[in-house]
Amino acid sequence: MGLQLRATLGLDPWDAFHQGIAEHTSLSIGTVTIVVGAAALLLWIPLRQRPGLGTVSNVLVIGVTVDATLWLIPEPDALAVRIPMLVFAIVLCGAATGLYISARFGPGPRDGLMTGLHRRTGWSIRLVRTGIELAVLATGFALGGSVGVGTVLFALAIGPLSQFFLRVFAIPAPAGTGSGIVARGGVEPQVQDLI
Repeated sequence: MGLQLRATLGLDPWDAFHQGIAEHTSLSIGTVTIVVGAAALLLWIPLRQRPGLGTVSNVLVIGVTVDATLWLIPEPDALAVRIPMLVFAIVLCGAATGLYISARFGPGPRDGLMTGLHRRTGWSIRLVRTGIELAVLATGFALGGSVGVGTVLFALAIGPLSQFFLRVFAIPAPAGTGSGIVARGGVEPQVQDLI
């Protein structure tokens, strides 16, 4: 997230939303990310999602890490640096999604919406993730968040990248369980079911 912010070529949809809120408050984008993550957990209730260690870690760690990244990494001027930074940020986000969902410690609040809707509707991860991304993008843009080529690239690429990296990092479910258990908090779809 921090790298995509520094690339200044357009934010991913959630961060356009976070930035839009941050511009209307006195909060940093990292703090807004934490608050929105906590609020997203409320949407889990009708989906019957249960948080795990990964869920709580996501809410607490991501916002702090974004603020730290923005503090440590200066904004580059050269487009020759900003474009690779953007592409790397998007691929890294897809890889991170595959890694932490495959670990079965619970998806982050935003990805829990994705996996919960996938489980409830039977729609593909690509379709659910893309639909969510487009909805928050429209809201973020309306709030004044940065939208650009990076936004479009992220919105189109994150679903397929997530699905690809879920396959790459898939860990077989323990023998005889029949499903993946997330931090012993409840039944979640197996990674194989998501791909």
